[in-house]
Amino acid sequence: MNEFEKLVTADMRLVVLRVLNQDADYSHNEYVLRSALAAMGHRVGQDKLRTELAWLAEQGLVAVNEPAGVMVARLTARGRDVAEGTARVPGVKRPEPSL
Repeated sequence: MNEFEKLVTADMRLVVLRVLNQDADYSHNEYVLRSALAAMGHRVGQDKLRTELAWLAEQGLVAVNEPAGVMVARLTARGRDVAEGTARVPGVKRPEPSL
C-alpha cells in the first residue's frame, strides 16, 4: 500500500468511528456505514468495508456481529476514545481539532 492509500484508509477508519460515535446506540449496519462513507467522499465496496470493520475489531475499536448475514458494528470504549482524539491507534487518522 502506498502512502496515499494509507492516508485514505486511515481517514476512512476515522469516519467509521466518528459515525458510530454520533449514534445514540453507538452502532450501525454495513449499509448505513457505506452510505455515510460515500457522503464523506469514501465510495467503498462491501468487501472493502467488511475488511476495514474486521481490522477495527482486531484493534478493539468496534465489536462486530452478523445477524442474518449483515455486519453490524458497535463502537467500543476504546473506539470512542480514538474517535474523539483522546487515544491514538496507528492506522487510524487522528481527528482534527474543532474550532
